[in-house]
Amino acid sequence: MANSLTGPAHYLEKFGDQSVVCNKFALNKLGVAQGQCFLKIGEYVILCVPFQFGFKRSLFFASLSKQELLFFKRYVNEIIGLSITFTRAGRGEPLKFFIRCNLTTIGHMKGRENVGLFVVDFKNTPNDFVVIMGEFLENQERMKAQYEDYGKTAIRITPLTAKMLGYNLYAAVVEPNAEVRRIQISSLSTKTIEHLEAAGSSYRFPGTSVAYQLFFKKHRIIISGTIVSVVTLPQGIIKTVSTLAFSPELVEIINDYWYNFHSSPALEKVR
Repeated sequence: MANSLTGPAHYLEKFGDQSVVCNKFALNKLGVAQGQCFLKIGEYVILCVPFQFGFKRSLFFASLSKQELLFFKRYVNEIIGLSITFTRAGRGEPLKFFIRCNLTTIGHMKGRENVGLFVVDFKNTPNDFVVIMGEFLENQERMKAQYEDYGKTAIRITPLTAKMLGYNLYAAVVEPNAEVRRIQISSLSTKTIEHLEAAGSSYRFPGTSVAYQLFFKKHRIIISGTIVSVVTLPQGIIKTVSTLAFSPELVEIINDYWYNFHSSPALEKVR
């Protein structure tokens, strides 16, 4: 029998055990209003930043001294309040939530003693919050399918395609204990990058893990990659091909590129 659940029930059935890491991209797409997320603990109100959203459990960062963290640990296992606002284009008035939660854990963020990590369990999850989360996760599913699809065709980087991509013609490769080295991208897809480096650049063996910085008008992207092949051209220039991890920012940029490409018949000669 087909699943007839709709709305919040549908999203809870489909994604109930999943969570969202609240990086810059996710916070922007979810529409989390900056500076409008607070934990109300006893008589105190603490400004916090979402770290991970779940349908039943979420995590938040807050800037607190050691003494303040020690003080608030007395409220562990007590009922607190979460106040958070979402503002998304085309969705009318901002959605403001006040959610009753159980304060499950308080701890330090590793490597940052003055940042506390608060783990809260929702007593009940508002339907609108469920819908916001569900729509985001469905969009992530679509983007992962596009990551696979657009990974099949590389875009040759020319002045025209760079303009269409909004690519600022600056990219670099980042490795541990090494200087950031600028590269020239010759082709790009959601799953692969081919780039050139000047003669005399360090040789990287296939299987080496690297990170790339890619600068676009829409996003500045940092994405992990794995070297697949390295070839030294006759002029001494080094050509490298790497696979790329899933990056929603890059998928979004390349999706826009292909949409504009297929919408303009004059561009069909350009690949």
